[in-house]
Amino acid sequence: MKGLLICDCDEVLLHMVRHFGVWLREAHDIDFAIEGGDFANSMSRRNGAPPPTRDEMWELLDGFFPNEMGRQTLVPHAREALAALSKVADVVILTNLGDHNREPRIAQLLGHDMAYRVETNQGGKGDPVARLVAEFGDPVTVFVDDLAMHHSSVAKHAPGVHRVHMVSEPSLAPNVPPAPDAHIRIDDWQVAERWIADRFAAGQPA
Repeated sequence: MKGLLICDCDEVLLHMVRHFGVWLREAHDIDFAIEGGDFANSMSRRNGAPPPTRDEMWELLDGFFPNEMGRQTLVPHAREALAALSKVADVVILTNLGDHNREPRIAQLLGHDMAYRVETNQGGKGDPVARLVAEFGDPVTVFVDDLAMHHSSVAKHAPGVHRVHMVSEPSLAPNVPPAPDAHIRIDDWQVAERWIADRFAAGQPA
């Protein structure tokens, strides 16, 4: 049986925050300093007005997706790693975007020569990961995501899944501690590819 690789997109396969920050500055006169990892507390208006509220932050993100997705660039070695791993595993991209962004995300990934199934999700990823594992017949499964909350969710709902914490944005990674519920932290796809391939080769759940 083939393995199953369930992979996030933003800051795992595609750079997002760096391009979101440029767009905020260009289109909204907002500075974006994401080093702390919290979007809502990372925005300041350049004219000195009060910073965006959390609700305004979500509105700004909705403005970036899908209209500005073309700005995003590929994380080094991500495409090659997924292509190699797809020979031994089914690949599903599980991305936390509104469902109306599913088709734009599919088209975006196709533009980077990544023709994989895409599932959109809101909230924790544990339930959708568990459903995908069941759908594919309970294979050896590896989950890759940049957010600790999702590793905790998957650990709770699908504990047999191998969990890789990856933060591929170099300006962000040093300030993000390893996710407590991930099995390993790897921020480089060449290293991650080997680790994931070894999990599939071993044929054992986490």
